[in-house]
Amino acid sequence: MTPTYPCPKGHASADADFCSDCGARIGAPNAPPQALGDQPVKCPDCGTLHNASAVRFCEVCGYNFETGGHGEIPAAEPPPPAKLAWQVLVTVDPSLRTPESPEAPTDQPPLQITLSKDSSLIGRRSTARAIEPEIPLDQDAAVSHRHALLLLQPDQSLALRDIGSSNGTCLNGAELQPMTDTPLKDGDQITLGHWTRIVVHAAKAI
Repeated sequence: MTPTYPCPKGHASADADFCSDCGARIGAPNAPPQALGDQPVKCPDCGTLHNASAVRFCEVCGYNFETGGHGEIPAAEPPPPAKLAWQVLVTVDPSLRTPESPEAPTDQPPLQITLSKDSSLIGRRSTARAIEPEIPLDQDAAVSHRHALLLLQPDQSLALRDIGSSNGTCLNGAELQPMTDTPLKDGDQITLGHWTRIVVHAAKAI
């Protein structure tokens, strides 16, 4: 059945905006056209047909069939904040060596690690004690087996905690208090052991 629309002069119009018989405007300028029965209704702004019993907004142009408002497409949900991918770069820095330190190794390549756990242990491996750090520093004997933790926070920030290491941990040249969480930022430098330097990097995850 072809939909018809009531003309103010009594005609049954085939068009929703102007009467197909006499040309009279159908409905008020900002009011939605009313179909006879549960028939498709045409958007007065863009002409898109909609089901009269279910339509509220025109999904094409945003016309509001309840208020006669224009361009009222509901706002989309804001995108979630971009996740951060924290990484650390571990290097041997001979300039950190003290007179009591052994010679720094020259064959140790830089080690880059992406943090994937809420808690990442910095330390030296111990098979006997079942210690397998996420950031292994086996080349530096002055690093404790359980030296420090890198902690991913719920807000995607990162914190550093010395967990009672024998020789301490420094952040940007300042020694940390044990068992205290210190926030980190992109580019911070952690030094520990005889000559180990860890640089922290934050980047948006892909």
